[in-house]
Amino acid sequence: MLLLLLIAILGVALGISWLCVYLVHLGERLPAARRFVDLAVPLLFGVMLIAEWELVTRGFGIPEILLPAPSVILAAAANALPTLWEDVVQTFVRSVLSGYVVGCGLGFLAALVINRSDFLKRGLLPLGNFVSALPIVGVAPIAVMWFGFDWQSKAAVIVLMTFFPMLVNTEAGLAAAGHMERDLMRTYAATWGDEMRRLRLPAAWPFIFNALKINSTLALIGAIVAEFFGAPTYGVGFRISTEMGRMNTAMVWAEIGVAAILGSVFYGVIALVERRVTFWHPSVRKGQR
Repeated sequence: MLLLLLIAILGVALGISWLCVYLVHLGERLPAARRFVDLAVPLLFGVMLIAEWELVTRGFGIPEILLPAPSVILAAAANALPTLWEDVVQTFVRSVLSGYVVGCGLGFLAALVINRSDFLKRGLLPLGNFVSALPIVGVAPIAVMWFGFDWQSKAAVIVLMTFFPMLVNTEAGLAAAGHMERDLMRTYAATWGDEMRRLRLPAAWPFIFNALKINSTLALIGAIVAEFFGAPTYGVGFRISTEMGRMNTAMVWAEIGVAAILGSVFYGVIALVERRVTFWHPSVRKGQR
């Protein structure tokens, strides 16, 4: 029985791996199929991991409290869809999106301000570095004391986590414009606003989107961890903590899966917007060939 199980696990892995390699070679030969291949290969690889997970947990009789099978997790999620939706609204829609927009917006505006002043650059950048080094497990309880148990305290934590990456990346992007281009703008008597709009911001867009993608995952992680230190009776972090105390690991994994899907979709949306905005950048043109 054990030998048959090992053969089945190895067969699934080899079969899907061979199919992925075949699709990759097909995409190289047929550029028209590259978009399909780019979507199919990660999907097939994910299916392989889930199938192997199911076979290992079922075949080796791993206790559900240690590692539930994907089918058990899916059943738990299907039976708790209203609860999962309520947790998503609380954690992602209220906490993550609001904190993400405010934190990234403040970081972007601060970068615009310090770009005009060496004094502010020397003063604010070290301060921002100090703020980014604050441990979330220390900041979250303080935020709960200041802003209460609802989503406002989690949004405040996210603002602190996302501010500095946006500030540093935007500042680096604004400084990426070449000296020759800046001298040319001054030759044409361009104002600071004209130079910013026509030269510095276009050069900074790849850096800005890099910060937006980094912050998309940081914000979700920060909100979930912050909910461990105080939350209403709903939220992804609250549910993970509560259900783990009840040893309901299937529900814990369902919440983890929902959070992973949300983070991936959020990151993907930002990446799609980046391709539209920075279509001229060499990295985007290379990926489109």
